[in-house]
Amino acid sequence: MNVSAAGTLDVNGLDYTILAIYFAVVVAIGLLARRAIATSEDFFLSGRSLPAWVTGLAFISANLGALEILGNAANGAQYGFAAVHFYWVGAIPAMVFLGLFMMPFYYGNKVHSVPEYLRRRFNAPTHFFNALTFAVAQVLIAGVNLYALALVVKSLLGWPLWLAIVVSAGLVLVYITLGGLSGAIYTEVLQFFVILAGLIPIVVIGLHQVGGFGGLVDRVHDRTLLDTWQQSGVGHWKNPLGDWLGLVLGEGFVLSFGYWTTNFAEVQRALSAKDMSAARRTPLIGAFPKIFFPLLTIVPGMIALVTIPHFGGAGGPAYNDAIPELMGRLLPNGVLGIALTGLLAAFMAGMAANASGFNTVFTYDIWKPYIARDRSDRYYLNVGRIATVVGILISVGTAFIASGYGNIMNYIQLLFSFFNSPLFATFVLGLFWKRTTPWAGFWGLVAGTAAAAAMHFAAFHIGYFYPGGHLDPTHATINAQMANFYGAIVAFVVDALVTVAVTVVTRPRPDSELAGLVWRLPSAGGLVEAREPRRHWWESEALLGSSALGIALVLSITVLFVK
Repeated sequence: MNVSAAGTLDVNGLDYTILAIYFAVVVAIGLLARRAIATSEDFFLSGRSLPAWVTGLAFISANLGALEILGNAANGAQYGFAAVHFYWVGAIPAMVFLGLFMMPFYYGNKVHSVPEYLRRRFNAPTHFFNALTFAVAQVLIAGVNLYALALVVKSLLGWPLWLAIVVSAGLVLVYITLGGLSGAIYTEVLQFFVILAGLIPIVVIGLHQVGGFGGLVDRVHDRTLLDTWQQSGVGHWKNPLGDWLGLVLGEGFVLSFGYWTTNFAEVQRALSAKDMSAARRTPLIGAFPKIFFPLLTIVPGMIALVTIPHFGGAGGPAYNDAIPELMGRLLPNGVLGIALTGLLAAFMAGMAANASGFNTVFTYDIWKPYIARDRSDRYYLNVGRIATVVGILISVGTAFIASGYGNIMNYIQLLFSFFNSPLFATFVLGLFWKRTTPWAGFWGLVAGTAAAAAMHFAAFHIGYFYPGGHLDPTHATINAQMANFYGAIVAFVVDALVTVAVTVVTRPRPDSELAGLVWRLPSAGGLVEAREPRRHWWESEALLGSSALGIALVLSITVLFVK
């Protein structure tokens, strides 16, 4: 077992050599990308010049941070096979929707950010409120990735957590500041393959140790952890993730679509594509590896649960520690170095995505329109670089908030219920209902965000969110994810109701001002893809999207029969 007496990972010269080579390559990519930066659009959107396969891999790699690896491994240990819903219900449909229906509005209108779309569709107050809440969300989520990165550095070197957090922030700051989005994207493509090389050995060796997949299933003592849709009846749920209503509407619709279609840290990768077709295919290409990532995250979490004594309980490692613990227990030196590199790559990718999203929104949607207008392009480029540094420094503080959660996915979903769920309601109504008025967008967002906060605190005092309906005064047994699902539903519904109510009593904008911003109300310039060359059949967006949905559906049905 590669764990020293001091509790750190027992790495040797070979492991450190692999780490050193990787970071040398990362810095080199940042330096090379810097040479291509001449304008602010080069820094923020890579000059809109990248091919679909690059942006597609970067799109999914940007999602492979603490949320994906530590968070879903923790979900696998805490919630069992039901955690596959975070992929096949909570990701794939929304990614397909983004590629087929949303990217034409983003890319076709040449927006730099999601808040910019809200400014064009609604008004300045709606734009500013969303830009501000998005910026706050990005530094909070960056803190989660930074905390996860620090956990690995702490395990590697035995440093105190605070020192590991500070040093980890510096690592990310180097290449994201040097190379802008191009540096982040090309690094993320490299990181995608390094992450696979780091996670696959954990799964292979772990499954071998427990006797294969069948042996893993046999060793799960709590058989409810093998449920996916079973025992999810409304009113008498026993499923680890609660009832089907919360799963379908909360996770599968509001949280999922809200994240994938309005989270600019992901959308930004597609906006850097070279043309409309490449932009639409970006999330569709990313959907295919996403389908199979439960094997690399949820399965290791369950392996940790059945092989590590007291895992997730008193006196044992926390759910967040599933992957680092398995690395130290299962991997030989050399392979351990690759796995460490993969984890560091993943968490740097996730944090870089947050940092690049933050600097773009802060510069284009807060600083430029409301603080310093009509400055030179070089000025805004420098503001973006300064914003990157400030955002990462703030993330150092928010990393300590994340450290207070045993399962960081519970914390992440809570953040999404606050920031993404009301935004998605406003977005959908504004996109598909042209009657929606500017002030309706603003008050809907405010009301939805307030409703999410109210629901979060109220859930602790509602017995339905506790197993068996038994209210726990200590709140230790509350089903945190189920509460998050319902919090998202409440935020969405309240936002929608307020938006409709305000729309009824306020004046809408004329169609001439909404061209290109509302469904079936195209801009005067026509569709961008109409000017693009004929493509190969395998580049069909409809084919890619339907194939991804079909595979996810087949797998969802298959796991019903695991028992």
